[in-house]
Amino acid sequence: MKITFNKYEGTGNDFVMIDNRKDIFPKTNSQLIEKLCDRRFGIGADGLILLENDTETDFRMVYYNSDGNESSMCGNGGRCLVAFAKSLNVMQNDTDFIATDGPHHASIIENGTVSLGMKEVSFIKIESDYVFLNTGSPHHVMLVEDLKNYDVKNEGAKIRYSDLYGKPGTNVNFVSQISENHFALRTYERGVEDETLSCGTGATAAAIAMHAIGKTKSHHIYLDVEGGKLEVSFVKEGDNYTNVFLKGPATFVFEGVIEW
Repeated sequence: MKITFNKYEGTGNDFVMIDNRKDIFPKTNSQLIEKLCDRRFGIGADGLILLENDTETDFRMVYYNSDGNESSMCGNGGRCLVAFAKSLNVMQNDTDFIATDGPHHASIIENGTVSLGMKEVSFIKIESDYVFLNTGSPHHVMLVEDLKNYDVKNEGAKIRYSDLYGKPGTNVNFVSQISENHFALRTYERGVEDETLSCGTGATAAAIAMHAIGKTKSHHIYLDVEGGKLEVSFVKEGDNYTNVFLKGPATFVFEGVIEW
């Protein structure tokens, strides 16, 4: 069988995109998904995303990690899927779609930048040395010294597999502050089981976490990730963070056909 695909990346977080509106992709074949994401024997990506039909919104997002397993929301993947949907004429510049964590609204603005509405956050666990919250995916956020030389892969894996989070595990974000509303971020992603160049739900989590612990008073946060720059904005209403938006580039890389 031959599969037509597109490759997109959002600040270095890369994805295999497949138009599955005719329901032809074998979604239960986790080995195939893992192979397609393999950087040596396949296309190479942090994850695979299917664009599918939905009866109430413009389309449905189905996301798989590079280990072949279906996963929770992916912010950069969602932004890239919006760009892919426009290339298929599924939408113009504004869209509503459904993902595993519920409905999302997104807009394509100048220079291929995509602004993606994220889920509201009402529960934040604040401890002395870390913050935990869910922005569509679970995230452990902590400030560290010398972020540039930090051992993200090993330290992230320790936390991801610790008893603190049990079998499901968590994504782990390491943060340093640059200025009042500007932070640097590196992320260990579960499912990829390594550091990725960017994580959209992680950037969202880091921005909200830094506001929640008083490191910034701004509602518009700039984040430097390993693969580029992202922006997160929100409104604080009581204990809730609402109108959360993740903004950044979503870039087409190439298209092709692969046989399996």
